Amino acid sequence: MTHLEKGDKAPDFKGIIQSGETVQLSDYQGKKLVLYFYPKDSTPGCTAQACNLRDNYQQLLNNGYQILGVSPDSVKRHVNFINKNELPFDLLADTDLETIKAYGIWGLKKFMGREYDGVHRTTFIIDENGIIEDIIQKVKTKDHTNQIL
Repeated sequence: MTHLEKGDKAPDFKGIIQSGETVQLSDYQGKKLVLYFYPKDSTPGCTAQACNLRDNYQQLLNNGYQILGVSPDSVKRHVNFINKNELPFDLLADTDLETIKAYGIWGLKKFMGREYDGVHRTTFIIDENGIIEDIIQKVKTKDHTNQIL
């Protein structure tokens, strides 16, 4: 779905996380970033994915990764999702779809015979210099950490 490929410079982004702070790609300079895009807080697949990353958070940190989740949900929804699931990482509220569209993962989806526009669940592994190291498009929500490592 995305137009981006391994080796491309990751598109810059800027947005608000659950604490109300603004973050951008340059904040992760010198660190490896797991930038994961998901459709909606508190849905079964998105919760499974977030909890898999939560349960393996220390292992990801030990391997040098920072994690940032992105969805079109509001800051308020992110706060509730984080509190309910005790998530130790930040979630970016991309309500205007700016970051989602920059990464090329907004588009036509089909579910139960219905067609609609939405976020295609995709994870980008970005290296210390802002270069895309890997793109995971067939995300296994319950085993996502193993796909990353």
